[in-house]
Amino acid sequence: MTTKRKVGLGLGIYVGVIAIFVAIFGFSRSDNDVFQPQEEFKLDAWFSVGPFEFTKATMYVLVAAIFMCATMIYVARRMKQKPNRVQTLVELTFTLMRDNITRSNMEASVAARWFPFIASLFLFIWFSNMLGYIPLPTNTHEKIDVLGLEVPSFALYAATANLSIPLALSILVWIVYNAVGVKTKGPGGYLKSFIPAGVPGFLKGPILALELMSNFMRLISLSVRLFANILAGHLIILFMGGALVVLLGIEALGVVTFPMAVGLFMFEVGLVATLQAFIFATLTAIYLGGATADHH
Repeated sequence: MTTKRKVGLGLGIYVGVIAIFVAIFGFSRSDNDVFQPQEEFKLDAWFSVGPFEFTKATMYVLVAAIFMCATMIYVARRMKQKPNRVQTLVELTFTLMRDNITRSNMEASVAARWFPFIASLFLFIWFSNMLGYIPLPTNTHEKIDVLGLEVPSFALYAATANLSIPLALSILVWIVYNAVGVKTKGPGGYLKSFIPAGVPGFLKGPILALELMSNFMRLISLSVRLFANILAGHLIILFMGGALVVLLGIEALGVVTFPMAVGLFMFEVGLVATLQAFIFATLTAIYLGGATADHH
């Protein structure tokens, strides 16, 4: 059977299944007054320690950090001359972080000094993103009964889908590369480095103001890019996976939307989670490299 016929047969079966579900359930709407899918993103305080509240976002940050450290320590203590698949994957990740992210965006001496910082950012964001696609019992708004106990239902959530986490990482990066630039070139030299060579004297003031504004806007571009991409991915998966069916009250619609949710889930796990960690770490390396470079 040719590929064209296989695709046609698959589509025919899919359309047939949709027709069967429509015949059984119809397109009649039912009101939903109980389940509210948007509550999965609400941060209820689980408990408080002084002025600090512990929420599921806090839990995801801690779990991602623990997983990252435990995984790297476990692999480092079991390095072999002939690597297995896990070690091979870790070595490829190391090469990606060292060569493609760090060394390609700054001088070798600077790259050697700041590689641990950039690699830690990459790994923490990647672990946080990937953890967000593992269903965990964190939805305290919707609970299920298990042997008489009210247990939170399973939900998808990521620390990086909460703006405060990407913003905190962005502020850290912004402070670090500006401090390094001032330390390397001095306050006056660092300010002069914002002005490209060859700019006429009367334009230096406006150009410096624009460059300083652009430098400050990096806080927004770094944090919002990561936050928006992860949050949007989770929202689309949630709505295609069942929330749209619940909100509209049309059961047969799930046959159409659920396969889309599976495809989007695989796309997010396979590409977006790693890509966003790569972009954040690469931009950090670019900013550090620019702050320490001799020329603009």
